[in-house]
Amino acid sequence: MTVGELDPDAAQAAVEHCYEQGWSDGLPLVPATRPVVDRFLATAGRQADEVIGRLPQLDRAVTVELAAINAVMAGCLPEYFPVVLAAWEALMRDRAAAGGGWQSTSGPAPLIVLNGPVRAELGVNAVGGAFGPGFRPNATIARAIGLIVRNAYGIHPHELEQATQGLPGRWSICLGENEEDSPWPPLASDGGVPPGVSAVSATLLRTCEFVDNRHTSSAAQLLTDFADTIGRSGAWIFRHAGAGVVFCPEHAHLLAKAGFDKERVRAWLAEHSGRSTAELARAGKDALDGHGVRLPGEPADHERAHAAGTDPADGPEFQRMLPGAEPQNLMIVVAGARNAGISMVLRLFGAWSAASVPVTGPGSTSIRT
Repeated sequence: MTVGELDPDAAQAAVEHCYEQGWSDGLPLVPATRPVVDRFLATAGRQADEVIGRLPQLDRAVTVELAAINAVMAGCLPEYFPVVLAAWEALMRDRAAAGGGWQSTSGPAPLIVLNGPVRAELGVNAVGGAFGPGFRPNATIARAIGLIVRNAYGIHPHELEQATQGLPGRWSICLGENEEDSPWPPLASDGGVPPGVSAVSATLLRTCEFVDNRHTSSAAQLLTDFADTIGRSGAWIFRHAGAGVVFCPEHAHLLAKAGFDKERVRAWLAEHSGRSTAELARAGKDALDGHGVRLPGEPADHERAHAAGTDPADGPEFQRMLPGAEPQNLMIVVAGARNAGISMVLRLFGAWSAASVPVTGPGSTSIRT
């Protein structure tokens, strides 16, 4: 059938039918016919009824076939489906994503990072505009995850989803790592997968914030800027908080030239990212309850200090945000174009699992260089 013979009215009716069933995330869906779903399943090399995720509190499960249906509706091509499955498996290794994270009041967003040759094979964007729109695999792989959560788990806004405001990038953050312009090993290496293997790393994040520092040539000044952004008080709910940095190539090479590998970057930022007790007191986050939740210090302490003419938070105490310098507490990625010193700080929902997942297909053979 040629394009001229297609029935646009029938196509529109199929789209409207998907809306009427409540399957959509707000955007039009691709109808998932049996032949198309079967083509997706053929790329996976797994049984259609294999359970790949379960939320016990909702008594609902995800199978390979349900994942395929939602990947079709998201606009994926069949060859994207092994990546969707790997992304889902990587998220299931994230404690929050495997539990109640999807229903959190903060409305966390999945972060999906691809490494290895699959990026070029599928046309995944890893350079300019890596966080933005315009690339089918980036957009539809992330969207497929969102539709799986919506349609298999039944987590809809105003119902089981409890996000107070949510994130604009809730189902759109999928990017490739710019390995070709990175001075460091890829993220998947931190997750246990050797370089040269197609792999996916994923976690839930609360939000992301850019760091625009394009004029300094000092590694210390640059890292101080990142530490200040990572350590802002608004990100603290508990004793510590995890973070990540997506370095642009310009920032990554500046640091590498100064002798910083990823381990040294993490150690520096773990040591310097935080706030003084005085700054946290002004935000009402200087103390902890018995469950490690931040709250204002005891009023009695402040009253006694006021009577003595001192501030109880005026001491030299420096509270560090990151619990340690391990990869699960500070994820480091290189992505974007080498045209300006603009990077991104990530607010992790919890700790990254530090367990990346190889992309496999029929026969369970990883795609390798």
